[in-house]
Amino acid sequence: MPKPKNVWEEFFKDKKHGGHRYSSEEFLAMEAREKLFHLDGGKTLLDFGCGSAELLTYYAPEYEKLVGVDFSPSMLGEASKRIKKKGCNNIDLILANHETLWEKLEFSFDRITAAGVIQYLTLQEIDKFIFDASRYLNRGGKIVLFDLLDSRLYPLWKVGLFSKDVNCLKILRKAGFELQTVVLASIKNRPKDILGFAYHPNKIEKIASKHGFKMIYVCSMYYEYKYHAIMFRA
Repeated sequence: MPKPKNVWEEFFKDKKHGGHRYSSEEFLAMEAREKLFHLDGGKTLLDFGCGSAELLTYYAPEYEKLVGVDFSPSMLGEASKRIKKKGCNNIDLILANHETLWEKLEFSFDRITAAGVIQYLTLQEIDKFIFDASRYLNRGGKIVLFDLLDSRLYPLWKVGLFSKDVNCLKILRKAGFELQTVVLASIKNRPKDILGFAYHPNKIEKIASKHGFKMIYVCSMYYEYKYHAIMFRA
């Protein structure tokens, strides 16, 4: 059976837009402002899983130098177009995944971030990612992992509990559909959820502590079933 990451890299290789709730510039600007608040400064930023640079171009005015990384050639193609359109001359792009990224970097960063992508890694891979990131983090820097799936809330969202028109019949229907999806995925040896793994914040915090970081987590403003993990040296 192939590793889940290979399945996801195959899935995203031809995609051109990120998984934001809305694609309007107004929404992207609001989402970026929330994330900039938690990034809280710094002069250099590495954005792993930058996608088509929908957020990265909003980060650009706040930093001297930015590097966007993604394993999808089509995403980076769109990112390049968007960066040129927005006139963001301080952004470089790198084609790499969480394993090949580090050997391609030429300097360290004040902020290392990822939005909506870390859940595609196993806990072991997250452990290695944080370890590798810590070696490229400047003194006083932060690792900020945005929009992780919360294992306590994500199942409730999937069955429609947060919908405005929620009712018992709709919940039962969605629960049945999700069960069918999981069973079929198991039979066909494919990921059970294309959005990735849902992790309790305590599991991520344990990994952060292992590598000498303190971590706080906050709920996402725009995705009720996600949270942000903010890591910094004690």
